[in-house]
Amino acid sequence: MKINELKIGMNNVNIKARIKDIKEPREIMTKFGTVTTLTEATLEDDSGSIKLVLWGKQSEGIEKDQEVEIKGGFTKRFREEMQLGIGRNGSIKVI
Repeated sequence: MKINELKIGMNNVNIKARIKDIKEPREIMTKFGTVTTLTEATLEDDSGSIKLVLWGKQSEGIEKDQEVEIKGGFTKRFREEMQLGIGRNGSIKVI
């Protein structure tokens, strides 16, 4: 699947793309009252780019300019922007 094919509300997204940019992880308070780490990255392929949201340990070992494969991803709208996240049973790995 290509980034330009993604639409809000999709589940079980499998995609290969490059990490164009990645921000430093930051601690946030979840809506459930727990503290966790959030890392935002920009994922890019030849069709476009999308914000990738990584929670907790999902961002470990992920660096700028790496090619990654995401399995079990999902898309949602947050602050008027489509984002790609990785579900509980999903994965991200460097390829």
